[in-house]
Amino acid sequence: MSKYLEERVTQVHHWTDTLFSFKTTRDPTFRFRNGEFTMIGLEVDGRPLVRAYSVVSANYEEELEFFSIKVQNGPLTSRLQHLKVGDPIIVGKKPTGTLVLDNLLPGENLYLLGTGTGLAPFMSIIKDPETYERFRKVVLVHGVRQVNELAYGDTITEALPKDELIGELISNGLIYYPTVTREPFRNTGRITDLMKSGKLFADIGLPPMSIERDRFMLCGSPEMIRDTRQLLVDGGYVEGNHGEAGHFVIEKAFVEK
Repeated sequence: MSKYLEERVTQVHHWTDTLFSFKTTRDPTFRFRNGEFTMIGLEVDGRPLVRAYSVVSANYEEELEFFSIKVQNGPLTSRLQHLKVGDPIIVGKKPTGTLVLDNLLPGENLYLLGTGTGLAPFMSIIKDPETYERFRKVVLVHGVRQVNELAYGDTITEALPKDELIGELISNGLIYYPTVTREPFRNTGRITDLMKSGKLFADIGLPPMSIERDRFMLCGSPEMIRDTRQLLVDGGYVEGNHGEAGHFVIEKAFVEK
């Protein structure tokens, strides 16, 4: 277990019957870059049962926060969804991931494209003051099927703009664009379709996508990542990674169970 820290659950919030989030204590030695993920889970029969989870909390916050789906037969989430305050949880000591600012070339606008729990890493990125130093506008697009799956919506629109540290940056620099595919809502449609049609850019009052100006981060369903990546590649955008910065980056390690 030397690869893991033991933390304690401090808060649990059930958004829907399929989505929940929880906060834990944070060991002072645990360091990460905003947008990264780590392995978290439970000790089961003396062995770690873990999956990759992006960190919702920013790297300056005292607690760690994670956002998860519930899979009734999932080896880990079938257990995690029953967490209570005070329960132990194990957290991997070595966070990693491609959704970090250093993997992107300089640009003017940063588009954070997430579906479902793929919102998680972008919550830490929008709370990072450096994000607003590097980009004039930060566009957070969250695609879900049902309106009640728009987790953290009130946090983004109400709580963060009042935050002492980043409230002004959020108010001036962040554009939040939630979109729903299976229910009536003010924004509807799949992220890729909204980009192809130009509706996304028209709705938020920004110019059509430009390789010189716009940078993208993708996290979420395999279908969204596949289709959006193809759209970007067809437009000449180059994928970045730890070795070389690019026009867009993708997180491939994502929790499905």
